[in-house]
Amino acid sequence: MQLNLQQIPRVETISKADFIKHYFKPQKPVVIERFIEDWPAYNKWDLDYMKAVAGDKIVPLYDNRPVDYKDGFNEAHAKMKMSDYIDLLKREPTKFRIFLWNILKEVPVLQNDFSYPDFGIRLMKGLPMLFFGGRASYTFMHYDIDLANIFHFHFEGKKQCILFDQKQNKYLYKVPHSLITREDINFANPDFEKWPALKHAQGWVCDLNHGEVLYMPEGYWHYMRYITPGFSMSLRAIARNPKNLGKALYNVFLMRIYDNLMRRMQGQKWIDWKNQKAIENTNKFA
Repeated sequence: MQLNLQQIPRVETISKADFIKHYFKPQKPVVIERFIEDWPAYNKWDLDYMKAVAGDKIVPLYDNRPVDYKDGFNEAHAKMKMSDYIDLLKREPTKFRIFLWNILKEVPVLQNDFSYPDFGIRLMKGLPMLFFGGRASYTFMHYDIDLANIFHFHFEGKKQCILFDQKQNKYLYKVPHSLITREDINFANPDFEKWPALKHAQGWVCDLNHGEVLYMPEGYWHYMRYITPGFSMSLRAIARNPKNLGKALYNVFLMRIYDNLMRRMQGQKWIDWKNQKAIENTNKFA
């Protein structure tokens, strides 16, 4: 049995008006296949180019280990020179990923290779972020703390993206006081005996190729699996829906602070309680 996923619609290119009408206003995802062919990045950006322009940078690496109460927020699991990391990506499968790597701060020269597209909503120009992964590495199913609109531009190779909207929360084994589902769910091949409520979840899927752009609407859950080594850049626009904006403010100023406080006070007991509650809360809907 498979997850109930429909293919994300694809268009070759799109006008601002059509994007707003068909995707932004109804908050539906879309893959735009040929939107950035005029960017220098379209022809230049591959792993070898990144090694050439950022090879000496020490980069933070993350893998798929479960959350530990001792881990700080977004604390790296390892560090490595970018050149060594790219050699590793090309040599063998690895779980190590880079995420939220700010181009403006780390490699400003990369700004010359892309422009901020006009989709009809204002992009946050201070936050162009890069994400790298090795073959078969993946991110846990999660949504972003600010519930932003995300434009995800993929370079080199192929990655699979599975999305769910916030209406599916009750089926996803969401961990309380956090932005993730249970980390032991394999969304590429879920065990429905262990996670029966997932049978009811309705989502979206696509394979993203070099130069393609995935639009993820506000607060969409996303699971990303690298079929081949590659990297992506995300640009984001602030949530427009007042409810989502309120959730974003709650996440940043209350939920995250409360969660960190409980980790310090209760340690691993807090993490274990949250994981158990995810099962109890979700299996009511199985």
